[in-house]
Amino acid sequence: MTRTQTMAGELPAQRVEEAKGRAATLLLAFRHGNQLAFDHELDELLAGEDERAVVTLLTWIAAEAVRKAYAPEVGDRVLRGLARRAPQGEVGVAVDEESVDAARLIEAVRGGDAAVVRALVAGTADTTFLLGGLLQGVAMMLPLVPEAEVDAVVDELRARHAPVPAGV
Repeated sequence: MTRTQTMAGELPAQRVEEAKGRAATLLLAFRHGNQLAFDHELDELLAGEDERAVVTLLTWIAAEAVRKAYAPEVGDRVLRGLARRAPQGEVGVAVDEESVDAARLIEAVRGGDAAVVRALVAGTADTTFLLGGLLQGVAMMLPLVPEAEVDAVVDELRARHAPVPAGV
């Protein structure tokens, strides 16, 4: 038997499924160009849910569609292309390797500037390149760290990710 735990503020599973169905109806109306049905369904969704929940559901459905239609690397290229074509403004996000500044991330972490770290991560929808740059930076710094320090960090990481022993 599978047990699930409901978090505070989380919708029950039945309501989530209902909301997904309503969002799918909205997407069908949009896909088929039925403006009246789209407007009606959008009004219904927004009357009963907050905007964040509606956008989350639509994003989930779109992500499922991309996942099923494309291999992962192709789906990422499609989404990056869509993001690049979106109008630039305050909501623009970094979606390719050239626009990601891993050096700035390392400097912010070293300086303890949590606000800059948050801004860099939040402003980078595709964190693959940001994390890749960070990993490259760590690899370049690794030879400068004494071996005992590296061993201590590796041991701590292994302890964090080790399975819990039986009987604990």
